[in-house]
Amino acid sequence: MSQTQKKNALADETSPYLLQHANNPVAWYPWGQIALERARREDKPILLSIGYSACHWCHVMAHESFEDEHTAKLMNRYFINIKVDREERPDLDRIYQLAHQFLTRRPGGWPLTLFLAPDDHTPFFGGTYFPDRPRHGMPAFSEILMGVAEAYRERRDDIRAQNQSVREALQTLGQDASGQGPITQAPITSAPLDAARIQLWQELDQQNGGFGQAPKFPHPTSLDYLLRQYSALTATDAPDAPDDEDAANPTADKKNVLMMAGFTLHQMANGGICDQIGGGFYRYSVDERWRIPHFEKMLYDNGLLLSLYTDIWQITENPLFQRIVFDTGDWVIREMQSPEGGYYSALDADSAGEEGKLEEGKFYIWSKEEMRELLTAAEHCVARLRFGLDSPPNMEGKWHLHIAADAERLARECDTDGESLGRLLASIRQKLFMARERRARPHRDEKILTAWNALMIKGMATAGRTLKETRFTQSAEKALAFVRQGLWRDGRLLATYKDGRAHLSAYLDDYVFMIDAILELLQDRWRNDDLDFARELAEVVLAEFEDRENGGFYFTANDHEPLIHRPKPMADEALPAGNGIAARVFNRLGHLLGEARYLMAAERTLRASWSALNRFPQAHTTLLSGVQEYLLPPQVIVLRGAGKPLRQWQERCQRHYVPGRLVFAIPVDIDTLPVTLNARAPHGDIVAYLCEGHQCREPITDFHALDKVLEEMEG
Repeated sequence: MSQTQKKNALADETSPYLLQHANNPVAWYPWGQIALERARREDKPILLSIGYSACHWCHVMAHESFEDEHTAKLMNRYFINIKVDREERPDLDRIYQLAHQFLTRRPGGWPLTLFLAPDDHTPFFGGTYFPDRPRHGMPAFSEILMGVAEAYRERRDDIRAQNQSVREALQTLGQDASGQGPITQAPITSAPLDAARIQLWQELDQQNGGFGQAPKFPHPTSLDYLLRQYSALTATDAPDAPDDEDAANPTADKKNVLMMAGFTLHQMANGGICDQIGGGFYRYSVDERWRIPHFEKMLYDNGLLLSLYTDIWQITENPLFQRIVFDTGDWVIREMQSPEGGYYSALDADSAGEEGKLEEGKFYIWSKEEMRELLTAAEHCVARLRFGLDSPPNMEGKWHLHIAADAERLARECDTDGESLGRLLASIRQKLFMARERRARPHRDEKILTAWNALMIKGMATAGRTLKETRFTQSAEKALAFVRQGLWRDGRLLATYKDGRAHLSAYLDDYVFMIDAILELLQDRWRNDDLDFARELAEVVLAEFEDRENGGFYFTANDHEPLIHRPKPMADEALPAGNGIAARVFNRLGHLLGEARYLMAAERTLRASWSALNRFPQAHTTLLSGVQEYLLPPQVIVLRGAGKPLRQWQERCQRHYVPGRLVFAIPVDIDTLPVTLNARAPHGDIVAYLCEGHQCREPITDFHALDKVLEEMEG
């Protein structure tokens, strides 16, 4: 870029990703009417580039092409160039990833590069990463630019015909994926629940854990579904004898269902996908053994995994899982929570290496020389075995750490006892952490996204309640307070915040993930204001997002800007499906508040998705959890009391992993509650009201009677 080059139109944006491109010689615009109108007026195709700040290949393409004067001149001459942060605009990303898949017959990714017609914004050509010169069987990006510009000039009729096909395909694919046909009247059964367990069993990597082959993603929604199924299956579901009709189905056995989830979480916890020194999880593993990750750390992955590791610890009491919960929660508070309270979005995969050049994973890898300099002889013996440094280098001549030896081997080969070993391991981690802190740190994306914050609020609230760690609960409270103060305006949520500026209308995920988080936090401690906020959010979802004719919820609100497609996502992706979370929270709120409208909305969502659920059950595990709670309505336990007895009763109700149970400990001095909850009035020193669906037991005022009832309910 020349010394006199001015910043482009991205300079006033809040997204760190967009700001990274503000000094490009490319005349970038953010998505909006100015750019769209200019494209229409000048009859130039739109070059749409979608990425995010922690994306390694986005950085590569930016350096190779978008910072290059020659390439920028071609882009500016022939196109109107629009840059989109997929994390701020998941609506655009969702639509154009689907269009890319139709155009190329291949899955998409980031950076996503599409060329759109200027009149209706339909894509007519695209891909993902394009190199600056021909390699790996791909043409140079400059060749792509020239070819697309020529095609738009010379083959306009062909493009119009293809665009018509693309729009029709989006409509068809959207209907197929979201069930936009008539609501089914067929009975909702457990059939897809059973089918999903079988499919996940078939996809399980029984050697390494996880599903499928490399690259290996955590798939937290599938693991959450399996834990919920483990809880739902009763002892009688397990095959009793070889001739039992269920014996051929190993997923009818609770132990096998727990193994699928527990083994995967165990392998990840010991793998390189987990930051063994600083805590938190990377995005995915490039190998099937979870050893070498793609090094970006995303808030949403860690929010989902924090909840999962808390749940698996509650089931198994395995200290490894407890350590992962503490390590992850501590990392979030230390590195990802802003002074204002909200959680930041991501840490980059890259950090500065020699001569300032960005290198993937540079911050996290080690050499043997560094280890010897930092550690005592006794520590080095333990570290060498513990972290696999006695094996060949696994990361460009150096080592990325994973757990390679258990305590028994370490004690035996390093001639130490258990107590001394614990001190050595703690000292090793502390020394390596402090040495790593002196390195050039990865870039942190400091925008605060509502939906992702909701996932972490839920994770922190779950961990705080289950492990009795008040720091985690307080962290969740701070984040929720920030959302209410900074992202809730005039009765509507906003999607993103940075540097004092909140903007962009929120999406379905923002609303329903936040309701889910609030319901979790209310089970830590009761606050009327939080329940009121959840109800306000629910009313906005019903008014602005629901498809009242066909059931389910659109991803965007009724007053959202018109786009070429309005998705109604049912399948899980990197995030849980918004419709799946909506079905769950409306069912739960409906039973908690006695609100029939909420229960009907949840059922309509399940009926709208019923066809897709039965065809591809393993792709809809969040919705399947909604099916589970429809068939076995949640247990709602309301406790009214004060002081130590209230805490004692609450602890007993929450002692075990029962995902279909909601426990709310409401102090006796709170007397302003919704009608249904207000009927659960204080009685004596303490009282428990237990309801399953629409059936409620007599109030319980004796702890031993409560304990007996809970034991019966827990099987």
